[in-house]
Amino acid sequence: MNTPTNHDAVPQSSSPKQIDFATALQRLRDGNRRFVQDVRSIAALATTAQRAALASAQSPFAVILSCADSRVPSEMVFDQGLGSLFVVRVAGNIVAPSLVGSIEYAVDTFGVQLVVVMGHTSCGAVKATLDYLEHPAVGSKNVLDIVERIRPAVAPLVSSCSDHNALLSAATRANVRASASQLRSGSPLLKSQLEAGRLLVVGAEYSLETGVVDMFDGVPASLRA
Repeated sequence: MNTPTNHDAVPQSSSPKQIDFATALQRLRDGNRRFVQDVRSIAALATTAQRAALASAQSPFAVILSCADSRVPSEMVFDQGLGSLFVVRVAGNIVAPSLVGSIEYAVDTFGVQLVVVMGHTSCGAVKATLDYLEHPAVGSKNVLDIVERIRPAVAPLVSSCSDHNALLSAATRANVRASASQLRSGSPLLKSQLEAGRLLVVGAEYSLETGVVDMFDGVPASLRA
């Protein structure tokens, strides 16, 4: 790991003014670029002073709904420190009522304007869903609940793609798109913020191989990299 830089040296949560989604999106892109280049900002390093400053309040600038996979820690992937991201993690980055509630809380309470649904390559939950479609057998009803939430997005792809790797890749992105779409349309609170231009929900995929996050869904043309 290279020497930490002074980029964003003051924790973002220390500012009472919430940033807009365009700035938040760029901040995530810049952080991921540093991560890929094996550089960390000073702000991403937790210190006693940071912990003390955040003990009474937080002001995250983005919500990340990501997979629970141990290889996809959002704070590291985007090179962010304490208090910067409101992270919701669940296998397969699925959308369920309690998860939507967590996102609504962050948007309503902290004024967060950017929500990122982040899947990743070789997702085990998506693979389990594809396996289930071929051989319908799951040992746990709780795992089956995850599979059933992923299945509608990926089932139509099975008959159109014979290559397993290509199918898994396409299914992973289809699942991200489905989750992002559910957030945009399934929550009255989030929908009202979207319609007012105070919220952006995007879909992304993290590459386990390269470390790059591709924001591929829902990004306005003016904000595309």
